[in-house]
Amino acid sequence: MEPLPESSDRNWTEPGIYEVSAGVYRIPLPLPNDALRAVNVYAVTDGEKLVLVDSGWALTVARRQLAEALGGIGAELADVSEFLVTHVHRDHYSQAVVLRRDFGSKIALGQDEEPSLKASGNPDRLPMEAQVDLLFQAGAGEVVEALARQFGTNRRHTEADLWEAPDEWLTPGPRPILPGREFEVVATPGHTSGHVVFVDDTADLLFSGDHVLPHITPSIGFQPVPAELPLNDFIDSLRLVRAMPDRRMLPAHGPVSDSVHTRVDELLEHHRQRLETIASQIVAGASCAYEAAHRIGWTRRNRKLSEMDSFNQMLAVLETAAHLDLLVSQGKLSAQVVDGVRRYTLT
Repeated sequence: MEPLPESSDRNWTEPGIYEVSAGVYRIPLPLPNDALRAVNVYAVTDGEKLVLVDSGWALTVARRQLAEALGGIGAELADVSEFLVTHVHRDHYSQAVVLRRDFGSKIALGQDEEPSLKASGNPDRLPMEAQVDLLFQAGAGEVVEALARQFGTNRRHTEADLWEAPDEWLTPGPRPILPGREFEVVATPGHTSGHVVFVDDTADLLFSGDHVLPHITPSIGFQPVPAELPLNDFIDSLRLVRAMPDRRMLPAHGPVSDSVHTRVDELLEHHRQRLETIASQIVAGASCAYEAAHRIGWTRRNRKLSEMDSFNQMLAVLETAAHLDLLVSQGKLSAQVVDGVRRYTLT
């Protein structure tokens, strides 16, 4: 499998290895039964040392495709010296854990992912335990019931061992990658509390993980230990990236894009409009996040909440709650808990 030049004409999910810049390669790995379809892993090498940004999901098919792709640059899985992981979701972290066991590679992860990582590794934690509590507060008991039907209510103990601690907790600042080359680690909480992006000044690149994605808006705060105001964190992180020099964007899902600023501006505008739209639902009579989520459209197809599967209903309701809570923090709405449900009114 020889490396191919990066091309905007090619479907970004097509298996292979694609040269983004000198010594930087994009490797899409599959996400079966996931609407995202694939996750991009990036290989950075000087011909001697090999580092990967993110790792993919610990699946047999993903491992095979990663090995085949690395063969295109004369490397093997055993040659990976370390994984720099943008955040702790399973499609970014879990394969690194398995490959570390087999080959001794190292893993580095953002410091503020530690609470969620520990919770994920707790074999007694129920599936999406924190999200279930938040859904009840959002008035979405029906979604909790649908999740239980789809995913069950028992902890899948085989998953707990995929959440081993990293070898290094990353903090903001310069981080050596290859001899004579370093990345700037930038904390970008929002999608998760410990999400980081990596800036490569040598090649004028930004490895954006799930913080900035070219085609979709990232989910907000989906993690075992929820943040208080994840949308506020996310917007602040977008503004932080916008204040940096514009660079070529290497996202975890979707094609490489020439300008991270362009997409950041679109995301900021999206959430500005979304805040207005969701606030208007409270004015129109919705009282909780579940009611408000039913009144607005979702995805680029403007789908109704009832048309979505239970997992995406959960994300939609919790994102609505995140917008409502930000409006409360801004003084535009008031909130109080009534019979276990968080109810919102106009200030």
